[in-house]
Amino acid sequence: MGFKCMYSAESKFIDEQIRKLITLELLMMTNTYNYTHIVTEDEIDHLNHVNNVVYVQWIQDISTRHWNDLTANVTELDYVWVVTRHEIDYKGSALFGDQITFKTWVGKTKAVTSVRHVEIYKGSKLLLKAATTWCMLHAKSLKPARITESILKVLQAGK
Repeated sequence: MGFKCMYSAESKFIDEQIRKLITLELLMMTNTYNYTHIVTEDEIDHLNHVNNVVYVQWIQDISTRHWNDLTANVTELDYVWVVTRHEIDYKGSALFGDQITFKTWVGKTKAVTSVRHVEIYKGSKLLLKAATTWCMLHAKSLKPARITESILKVLQAGK
């Protein structure tokens, strides 16, 4: 006695949506933005390593650099981004004079929010892994703005 597999139109639709989401996530992950930095004395705390508050500032800075890079040739952008959530895993320490590399890419983006991933390396050693949820606002009203197809294309256009 064999089994008959029923594959409904609803199942096909769900599979198609999942495939699209996976493809979009992979596309965004491959569009990384990299930046190198030498740790300065003013970024060091009383424990002689980079202060945790500095890492949070770096996450915001690299995110802003990437957004500015993506939108350098885009006119009439009337939006700003604000952080609604940080998830940070500290894996190691950076010290004065260390050369570190930031890598960032845009992840899941829906409705009014977008998750940006940031990794910080010293050589090949991962020091920090973060996922930050950003909310897009209208620049004038400061009210949440739905992320349109045109903004999504900008976010996907990593270099």
